[in-house]
Amino acid sequence: MFLDYFALFVLILLATSVLAIWLVLGMLPGRIARDRQHPQAAAISVCGWWGVITMGLLLPLAYIWAYTSPRCDDQGSDEAATAEEGEAT
Repeated sequence: MFLDYFALFVLILLATSVLAIWLVLGMLPGRIARDRQHPQAAAISVCGWWGVITMGLLLPLAYIWAYTSPRCDDQGSDEAATAEEGEAT
């Protein structure tokens, strides 16, 4: 009788642990992106949740995306700054 209750306790503990790990894996890419002040943190968070829903298909992409910085194009920023100066005068 004791072993039945012990087995049930272990089974519930295992199911709870799997659920907790699943939630942490889905939440982690978005949190990493927010901590690193990534401009696309919301999209990375969505990609992380879709990654755990699809059982890991998009999850590696979300982690890689969270750790990369977007490239800035020097020519585009100069043109934008020139356009803003022209509008201000």
